[in-house]
Amino acid sequence: MHDIIGIHHITAITSSAPKIYQFFTDILGIRLVKKTVNQDDIDTYHLFFSDDLGSPGTDMTFFDFKGIQPAYHANNEVSRSGFRVLNDEALAYWIKRLNHFNVKHEGIKTLFGRKYINFYDFDQQPYAIFSDENLEGVKPGVPWLKGPVPNEFAIYGLGPVFLRVNQLEYIKNILESVLQFKWIEKNGSFHLFETGLGGNGASIIVEENLILPNSRQGFGGVHHIAFRVPNKASIHYWEDLLSDMGYTHSGYVDRFYFESLYTRLYPGILFEFATEGPGFINDEETYENLGETLALPPRFKQNRAYVESVVKQFDTVRSNKTYRKEYL
Repeated sequence: MHDIIGIHHITAITSSAPKIYQFFTDILGIRLVKKTVNQDDIDTYHLFFSDDLGSPGTDMTFFDFKGIQPAYHANNEVSRSGFRVLNDEALAYWIKRLNHFNVKHEGIKTLFGRKYINFYDFDQQPYAIFSDENLEGVKPGVPWLKGPVPNEFAIYGLGPVFLRVNQLEYIKNILESVLQFKWIEKNGSFHLFETGLGGNGASIIVEENLILPNSRQGFGGVHHIAFRVPNKASIHYWEDLLSDMGYTHSGYVDRFYFESLYTRLYPGILFEFATEGPGFINDEETYENLGETLALPPRFKQNRAYVESVVKQFDTVRSNKTYRKEYL
């Protein structure tokens, strides 16, 4: 009843809110569904890129902390964020698309029988696009119907997510004994874990590395990974369970768009539990204009003048634009 369903969202750090908006909108074809602020640091944007409806399990989000250093990618971090597409044909399209926009990538690879492409943004943030071909499991979202990528090739969800660690048994115990993931198989230094119905949207791939030093968080890296749970009662269930097991945590946090709980179960990696709703479509913004205004949860509305004076203003209006589907 309160089990983890899969990946809810991934939150990363960017050096530029306008540039990451352009990269996700024009190149990746993923819809900006909320332009708001970091609720713990309102000088900082929090941008949510998601499927057409802002569905849980589809959103990659970004902070743009001021004055932050670049990430150093090494051990004990969320090392790569995965996206999902329908099939192998979609991957072939993405090779052409990434080449067209001069995006650095590593071609099509195979891991655990799943084909995927590693690629990078302007901050050298690591991503992957995985094919869902021949896979069942957690359902994907809905492609951004009015975006530039043809619907049949579009990114429509998250997963798998990669972790790189130097303490395999430690993270294996956390994933299996605490979070109730199942170890599925090993491929070289990579270990596949799944939860719930499985599939790409419910997979964690752990890479064991005994050579690299510890990573350092910064722009171009991931801030935290969030897991999907059904509702507020689930948050309190995990809150009690973590306390009973002796793990420290944030306690219940209301993020307005969803409800959360944060914990560091493994050194260097922040985990979040996040609910399925309420979601991003509300009286702030309708389906038609999601992400087009600076949206502030109720407890921050009195801070609007201040927020608008400190964040970098940039245009995210798309409801008055028509994107041509780009068959390359």
